[in-house]
Formats: sequence, structure tokens, C-alpha cells
Amino acid sequence: MLSKLYGVIAATRRDWYEQRPHLRRRLTRPVVSVGSLAVGGRGKTPVTALIAEILRDAGERPAVLSRGYARQRHVDGVVVVRDQDRVLTTLEVAGDEPLMLAERLYGVSVLVSKDRYAAGYLAESELDATVHVLDDGFQHLTLERDIDLLLVCPEDRREKTLPFGRLREVCETARVADAIVFDDVEGVDIEELSHSFGVSLGFRMIRTIAPPRPFNDNGNVDPIGSNARVIALAGIASPERFIQSLKQTGFNVVDALLFKDHHQFTTIDVTRITERFMATRAEWVLTTEKDAVRLTPFEPLPFRLATVPLAVAIEPAESFRSWLLRCIDSDGSRS
Repeated sequence: MLSKLYGVIAATRRDWYEQRPHLRRRLTRPVVSVGSLAVGGRGKTPVTALIAEILRDAGERPAVLSRGYARQRHVDGVVVVRDQDRVLTTLEVAGDEPLMLAERLYGVSVLVSKDRYAAGYLAESELDATVHVLDDGFQHLTLERDIDLLLVCPEDRREKTLPFGRLREVCETARVADAIVFDDVEGVDIEELSHSFGVSLGFRMIRTIAPPRPFNDNGNVDPIGSNARVIALAGIASPERFIQSLKQTGFNVVDALLFKDHHQFTTIDVTRITERFMATRAEWVLTTEKDAVRLTPFEPLPFRLATVPLAVAIEPAESFRSWLLRCIDSDGSRS
């Protein structure tokens, strides 16, 4: 009953904004929204990074606009986490995902604010942004966008809305997206699957993990063998996917320490990790890039930590790139 009520409220809110387009604020430069129907674990932040890189490499000056969920310290106004040249702030002010993006995306601005119109306006007026990428923006209805890219899994069609399911909106809402990116699908007709969600254009997301990188090693540590004894450490929405990826790569996962998404690590946590590291005789603790930024305040760490970068691709790659740039170009003449 509560899930149905949540779905009705979400649908009513969306309908209210659709019937009042004048209440949606528009930035001068194009806005690409990356979002999902479900909470957590759909790959929104890696896809945001991929799109920002595509736009940057095409000669644009992208700005990533994030809410900065789970920040330790909220400040008024807009936080510039990164300009095109360097990272400007800390974890507690930026939040883990914006800081992770800022450390990864050279030549891309990253801004955090609850008011993402204000963040976009600042990016245009002070950072010379030519296009915006709205991280987790599908439900951010107060800002007009030029592209709504929706990330889904086929099982979303069988999910309930919150609080007893994972959906923030009912699946029928997918029809308003410009394109869908499907995660974790193989041997499926993407066009047919897209049409089942009421969208004509669909793509496939491919996830891969890169070789682990020793944390702040300055390039002086030997590569980590794929059969090494490791502890998996994850405070993300879908930790089981991370652990499975490590096992499939060949790592000997002797233990796993799991925390809730966006968990703020403490000295007690570091002590616990260290104790497990010693007890299991592990060679490394392997974690995600998102978790690693939240462990930075505890350096130097009393255990060997390495990050496992997640890389995503959207296939067919050239079709996706051409479609994205064509949409941006068609709106780039706005002044």
C-alpha cells in the first residue's frame, strides 16, 4: 500500500511540472541529464564521467552538476569542487562521488549544489562551461534539460516503488526519456527492449574493472597479481557486483567488509579493517574509487590499499557518441 502511494505521489509531482513548463528553469547552455528509476547501483556516476569525457574530447568545456548527496558539511550556495585545472575543495564539503569525479576528470568542472540551476549559472558565467552534465538528474524536475538519458535494468519492470521496492518512480515514467541505457543485459534485442519501456532509442552499458592501483603509491609499487589474497572493501549500493568482479578476475577474496552506501569511515572502521587484514594474511585490501576517497583522511593507512577503477562503455560506442554530439550541436546555438 505504501509503495503504491509513493508511486502515485511521484507521478503526481512529475505531471504537475509537465503541465507547468514555465516553472522549469533553463540554462543558456545544453544540459544532459543522467538518471535512473531505481535508487543506487545503476552506474549513474560512471556514465556521467564517460559523457563528460566524450564531450571534453570533442572540444566542449563540460561542467558536471551534482547535488553532493551525503556530504558531511553543507555550505550555502555553490561549491566548485573542481575547475578545469585542479581540485579545489575537500571530501567533507564536496561529497564522495563529486570528489571522485573531480579527481578523475581533467579539463572538466565539477560543481555541487542543491540548486543545480545556480551551479550551472556559475559554471557558465565564471568557468566558461559550454555544456552541463546533470548527475542523477531524472527526478530533478526544476531544471530543464535537452537530453534525458535513463539507466535501467530489465528487472526494474518487476520492482516496486519505495519504501518496499527500489524504484523512485513507476516504470511507465521511462517513456519521457530520450534514450535508455540498459545495464547487465546480454543476448537481448535492445531495440525491442527499449520499445517495451516506451522509448525508441536504446543502448547497452558494458562494465569492466581495470587493474588495481595501489593507493597513493606514486607509481613505485609493483603490479598486483590477479591471484593475490585480498580483502574486498565496499561501501556502495551494490557491493555484491564488486566482489563478483574481483572473483571473476581471479583474485582470491579471503574476506569481505561491507558498509552502507556513502558510509563515512571512522577510526574504529580502520582498526577493524586492519585487524581483518592481519588475521587473514591478506596481501591487499581492494576497494572502489568512491570508497577510497573516503579513506583519504586516515592516511597513512596501516594496511595495503588499492583501488579498482570501474570503467563503463556504452555500445554501440560510435552511434552513442554521434547521437550525443548531434543533440548537443542542435542546441549549441542558444545564447
